[in-house]
Formats: sequence, C-alpha cells, structure tokens
Amino acid sequence: MEHKIIIVGIGPGSVEYMIPAALKTIEEAKVLVGGSRAMEQYGKAKGQKQCVVRANMPAVMDFIRRELQTQDVVVMVSGDPGYYSMLEAVRRNFEDTPLKVIPGLSSIQVAFAKLGMPWQEAELLSMHGRSAPKEKMVYSPGKLLGFLTDKNNNSKTIPALLKKMGWPGGTMVAICNRLSYPDEKIIITTIGEAAKLETVYLNCVLVVKAK
Repeated sequence: MEHKIIIVGIGPGSVEYMIPAALKTIEEAKVLVGGSRAMEQYGKAKGQKQCVVRANMPAVMDFIRRELQTQDVVVMVSGDPGYYSMLEAVRRNFEDTPLKVIPGLSSIQVAFAKLGMPWQEAELLSMHGRSAPKEKMVYSPGKLLGFLTDKNNNSKTIPALLKKMGWPGGTMVAICNRLSYPDEKIIITTIGEAAKLETVYLNCVLVVKAK
C-alpha cells in the first residue's frame, strides 16, 4: 500500500478551535511534522517520530520522503492548509504521492467571526513574509480588506501604508491579536490612529473596512 501525506490545519491556536478530525489524526500519527509551537502543543504521543519545521524546508522534505517509505506522515500547519501554508510546497515536492487535507479555521476567518462581519466580499491579503499587490489595496468606497501580518508588516505599518495610498484616516481598522487564546485582544480604531500606536501588534489579523 502506498503511504500518504496528511496535511492537518490546526486552526488559530487554541485546541477549542481545532476540528475533532484534525486532533484525532495528530494524536494517532506515527510520524509528525510541524512548527515548534504546534509541536510543543500537540506532539505528545508516546513513541511518535517528529520533525520540527524551522528555516529548514529542504531538510523537512527529505525527512518526509524517507518516512513515506514505511508509513503515513502527518504535517501540521497553522490556520487552514489552503491559505498560505506548507500545502503548496508539499504538492510541489510530492506530485505523485497520495495527499489528504484536513481543513482548519484560518485566523482571518476567526477575526471576521469575532467582529460579526461577513467576509465573502473581502479582499484577503497576506503580508506575512511577503508583500501584497498594491493594486489589491487601492481604496474604493465600501472596500473590505483582511491582512495576515508579520514583524515588518504589522498593525502600525500597514495602516500607515494605506493612509499614504489615499485611504481616509477615519477608515475603521480592527487589530485582532492572539485570537482564540485566553489573552486575545481586539482593538477597533481607525487607520489614522493605528498608524500612531506605540504598541505594535505582530502576527495578528487586520480587518479594514472603508465607508
């Protein structure tokens, strides 16, 4: 029998926000791959062979390739596998390997839920380790944006960039930090005020809504 790779979305952080099928798959995995935070939180099964993902993607792919010779490999990714995760790299490196994907809640999806806002019309952008196309950030009345952020593109710099691009300073921005954790914080402010904040929230979700 050919062994498969199972990509599991672990959601935004708290186990309460992970679907049961994902948790069961992780707990039963013989081989588990994932980031250090995910491994610390979920990699507790006795005798489980593990590979921690850092800045070592070629080594991770080699590990997966070796283990596939004898058993399935479970790969944990934060949020949902279909939105800026290792899924793309795995598909590229293992084109002929059976693949199963278990979805998870994206932090962007959770942010819109916390705000009680529909997101089917939103432009979703990731500035986590990458740049977003500026044409997708052009202001228009009623436009709705959702951002993934990082240490360089954060709750202070992104609103400042939008203001420079012509967005009104009074445009609503919600800074959604540590979603699903006990210390979760959601600040609703404006582009103009967010750009002045001394506290910079990293790796959060920004929701921007034009009037």
